[in-house]
Amino acid sequence: MLYGNKLRYLRDKDLIKQTELVKYIGISNASYSEFERERAIIPLKHLVKACDYFDVSLDYIFSFTEEPKYQDLRKNIEKETSRLRLKEFRRKNKLTQKDLAAKLKIATSLISDYERDKRLISTNVLYKICKKYNISADYLLGRTDEENIKN
Repeated sequence: MLYGNKLRYLRDKDLIKQTELVKYIGISNASYSEFERERAIIPLKHLVKACDYFDVSLDYIFSFTEEPKYQDLRKNIEKETSRLRLKEFRRKNKLTQKDLAAKLKIATSLISDYERDKRLISTNVLYKICKKYNISADYLLGRTDEENIKN
């Protein structure tokens, strides 16, 4: 499970009605239900909105850490910072775009598009990178300056 259990837990813990949450995120109840059950992967921009609503980090939602948030956690995605940090991460690990794409089993053009800000990194690809390389999703998206996952 990528995030479904944590979303459900946070909603139940805070006694939040699904209708209230989906209104904030800007999606339908039906879509959110599919995302929470992980029958469909929630687009990153919506997942970040959910994190902002609950005031938690992506790393917490992904169950990379039990700490709910970073002290310097910022809302939203800083797209310019994100593209630069992805490129920096790749180079620091001595990976070409082709190498990283092969390790993630995705097209090289996707890595190129992410690094040139032609498209926002997908939730699934972000999760795979962070899990495989133990790097903070919030860091890669410019939401914190803490590069390593807070344990």
